[in-house]
Amino acid sequence: MSQLHIYQDQQPTELLFESSKPADITAALEAVGVHFEQWQATKELAANPLDSEILHAYNNDIIRLKQLGGYQTVDVIALQKGNPNAASLREKFLFEHTHSEDEVRFFVAGQGLFCLHIGSKVYQVLCQQGDLISVPENTPHWFDMGSDPEFTAIRLFNNTEGWVAKETGSNIATLFPLLG
Repeated sequence: MSQLHIYQDQQPTELLFESSKPADITAALEAVGVHFEQWQATKELAANPLDSEILHAYNNDIIRLKQLGGYQTVDVIALQKGNPNAASLREKFLFEHTHSEDEVRFFVAGQGLFCLHIGSKVYQVLCQQGDLISVPENTPHWFDMGSDPEFTAIRLFNNTEGWVAKETGSNIATLFPLLG
């Protein structure tokens, strides 16, 4: 179940808002310029689908987003439970950073925790299967895939270079709760 938790950035133990209702999550994130929606596949996917099958199943939504946001590149990223590189992959995203483009992710399966540092608040968005999040360019954030991650996500990019992070130098990501 998708969830949103909002904290003051200087008080990581004091919860200001919490909801698992998609409409509440969408409204709260929209108020700070973050796009959140839920998608349905146009056809059922097999247990271990090929990237091309995943992209085909969500093609209508992908085309709509590409037209709206000018995204040039689309790919699929997947990580299975028990991956021996999970710890090092997790560390790659656990620091506050920004991007010069929107960070757009749709969760085909599994989950991930996006932590957005907007103004004086931290918005922790637990995205699960069916959730799309679009973090606007230059928004400080970090991402946690958990200690034994399992997810498949569609990524959309404005540039052909893909994921390029610019570290903020803040240690805020170490202060807030993460996935188990």
